[in-house]
Amino acid sequence: MRRAYSVSEVLAKKNTPLPFEGVWAQSFGQPSRTGVWIIWGESANGKSSFAMQLAKELCKYGRVAYNSLEESLSLSFQENMKRCRMQEEGGRFLVLDREPIAELGRRLKKQRSPDFVIIDSLQYLGINYKEYKKLKEQHPSKLFIFISHADGDKPKGATAMSIQYDADMKIMVRGYRAVCKGRFIPQA
Repeated sequence: MRRAYSVSEVLAKKNTPLPFEGVWAQSFGQPSRTGVWIIWGESANGKSSFAMQLAKELCKYGRVAYNSLEESLSLSFQENMKRCRMQEEGGRFLVLDREPIAELGRRLKKQRSPDFVIIDSLQYLGINYKEYKKLKEQHPSKLFIFISHADGDKPKGATAMSIQYDADMKIMVRGYRAVCKGRFIPQA
């Protein structure tokens, strides 16, 4: 049987948030450093551009791995990196070229593994919800950010929809504008 916690024990638990500032704090508050986010939107609406900007911001707080499953190391991916000046991040930013889930899991078990993992895209990763839960549960100290295709205003596919319900941050990108519906949004 799992342990039950008292109110005082839960409130005394130290959770370190991401100390976002400026527009990042206005949009996302100060979310947890661990957990799951999902970003979705129709094709050519700015999901990958937004994700690269987010990766740049996250590099301030730890190491970021960007698993480029969909674009690989294509010219468009390189241009996105240049626009965001990712070369400034040095060893804090790591690009994974179509790394399968099993290899990613092994990588994340290593010492000094990335703190934040961006997976572009969920559909190219090709996992089901059970595999997603296993990845998340095996790496509770990581923040996973999944990019998903969309079906209208919703993430595309059963796995993506299930992850959306589980995610701490839900970010829809439309017309190069990211709209967040998350658990850490500042109250007006």
